[in-house]
Amino acid sequence: MVQANYQDKNSFLCPRSSYHGQIKPENLVFNANLQEFSQKISYITSLETSGRLSPEIAFCQIAALWKQLEDSKNKLKIGSD
Repeated sequence: MVQANYQDKNSFLCPRSSYHGQIKPENLVFNANLQEFSQKISYITSLETSGRLSPEIAFCQIAALWKQLEDSKNKLKIGSD
């Protein structure tokens, strides 16, 4: 019973969309990274909007997440055709 409740909360708090692009392992991994990036950005902007996070800290956290996403893209060689 506890496990089912945990999965319900997890899918509610961190929804995942299905991937509709070209099916390649690197595309699937990047899509998962992009969805995680999007979710974290949503949390950060909500915390900043509610006044629980300063704009400077929010900006630094978003910049760090963007850098991680860029590194992921480069390592997976996405768009380097």
